[in-house]
Amino acid sequence: MSVTLNDQDKLTLRTAAYGAVTLMSAADAAGKPHKAATEGSIALASATGLVGHVLAKAPKGKDLGGKSVAALADHVLPALTAAMTLLKKQDPAEAGNFRNTVIVAIEAAARTHQGQPSPTLADMARKIIEALDAA
Repeated sequence: MSVTLNDQDKLTLRTAAYGAVTLMSAADAAGKPHKAATEGSIALASATGLVGHVLAKAPKGKDLGGKSVAALADHVLPALTAAMTLLKKQDPAEAGNFRNTVIVAIEAAARTHQGQPSPTLADMARKIIEALDAA
């Protein structure tokens, strides 16, 4: 199956994936947010397939800073669902690849601590996974 993604589609995927890592980093504000962002971004850069080619570039043109975690979540969580919907329509295997890539990235971001992630990180990961599965 051939997948055709326009520039807006690619931006949606990048915003969703890198936004998920940014959310994890923001949820770790009291811990090691820079390390969480680094580990999550490395996981995204290690993606393969169509998803890997799209995520090879960080998102440009979309603000992932946000004035609060809530504002960032309002932007990123719908983008995750939109990315999954888009990919499921065109290539279910790539949708699975995208989902797995994002989950690996948020797990990498959460593992910057020894032992279990904090309740805040675990809750953010749950919200991200729910957004992925809402499609």
